[in-house]
Amino acid sequence: MNEFSKVKKENHIMTVTINRPERLNALHPPGNAELGEVFDDFAADDDMWVAIITGEGRGFCAGNDLRYQAEGGKRVPMPRGFGGLTSRWDLTKPVVAAVNGVAMGGGFEIALACDLIIASDKALFALPEPKVGLAALAGGLNRLPRQIGVKRALGMILTGRHVPAAEGKELGFVNDVVPHEQLMEKTMEWAGMIMECSPLSIRASKDVVYRSLDFDSLRASMENAYDSVKAMTSSEDYVEGPKAFSEKRKPNWKGR
Repeated sequence: MNEFSKVKKENHIMTVTINRPERLNALHPPGNAELGEVFDDFAADDDMWVAIITGEGRGFCAGNDLRYQAEGGKRVPMPRGFGGLTSRWDLTKPVVAAVNGVAMGGGFEIALACDLIIASDKALFALPEPKVGLAALAGGLNRLPRQIGVKRALGMILTGRHVPAAEGKELGFVNDVVPHEQLMEKTMEWAGMIMECSPLSIRASKDVVYRSLDFDSLRASMENAYDSVKAMTSSEDYVEGPKAFSEKRKPNWKGR
C-alpha cells in the first residue's frame, strides 16, 4: 500500500492518483520518492502499456510542499525528478496527465513531462515560482518553451499568471479540454485510442520524437539508429499488424 498515491492496474493501463488532497496534492520529498518507485514499477511491468496520472480531490498537484519545507522537512535527492517523472529520460511508454484542478509549479512540470495533457474545464496552470523567489527548475523553464514557443512560454514564466484550461489548449500545451465530471472517462478514451496501436510502435514513435529534438539537423535525426525501432521491427507485433490488416481483423497485440 502506498502512503501518498493510489495505483490501479487494469487492461494494460496503470492509473496513478496523487493522494495528498489536504494539501492540494503538493508533493514533499517522501511523496516524490514514492512516485519515483511507482513509475519505476510502470516502466518494468511488461503488462502495463499506458499510464495515467491525476490528483485526488480538487487539485492535480499544487507543486512543491512549501509548508513541509518551512516546517524543517529535509530535502533529499530526486533522481527521477519531481513526481518521479520530470527527470525520467528513458521511459518510452506513454504517460497521460488527467489534470483535474490546479497544476501549479512542480504540478505543471509533472504535466509537461507527460506526453498528453487532458484537462478538466476547471483546471488551472501556472509556474508561479518567481513570486516566492524561486524558479521552475524541474523542467518547466525547459519544456514549456519547446512545447509552445519562447514568447508564449515567457508570457507565463515571467508573470507567474494562472492560465485556464481553454487558454492552455489555445497556447498548445493542452491536448483536450473536457467537462470536469467527464475527465477520467475522456482520458480513458484517449488511452483507448493509444491502446489500439501496437505498444512497441507507440514506444518507438515516442522515443524517436523526443530523441530527434537532441539533433541539430533533420538528416542526423533520421539517420540515427534507435534501439526502440530495432525492438519494434524484431517483434511479433511487427508481423501481427500487417497480418491482421490482410485478414481484415483487429490485431492481437502482445507487446513483444
